[in-house]
Amino acid sequence: MKQLQENIDFYYNEQGYFVFTEKYHKERGYCCGNGCLHCPYDYEKVPDDKKARLLAARRQKNDES
Repeated sequence: MKQLQENIDFYYNEQGYFVFTEKYHKERGYCCGNGCLHCPYDYEKVPDDKKARLLAARRQKNDES
């Protein structure tokens, strides 16, 4: 198994949580269904109600940027 590199494969957010980067998710190759912040697969395996909320939040964040 590959050694994960901080700030490349993951980072710690302001609350101290471990967050995988989009690069890590793309290398893994699939959506895990957990609703990860940087999911490049548009949350395809996340249950529909949660998926809709996550996609709306992502659109709102992108509109603010």
